[in-house]
Amino acid sequence: MNVIKRAKAPTPKFFKVLRNIGLVIATVGGTILAAPVALPVVVTTIGGYLAVAGGVVSAVSQLTTQKDASAK
Repeated sequence: MNVIKRAKAPTPKFFKVLRNIGLVIATVGGTILAAPVALPVVVTTIGGYLAVAGGVVSAVSQLTTQKDASAK
């Protein structure tokens, strides 16, 4: 199964929830990074980590598929 077919395949409910949580985490991290005020270095570093972690969780969750018994 190639990446395009895998991305279009049905995603299990648990991974849909996990994908949405990852999107929220990535959004929070991006908001921290794009804040118009000067933030401490620790806060911006954490924002960067949140953005990356949220993106990875979302991508992996989107590419997880259900194994269909009829498809071979």
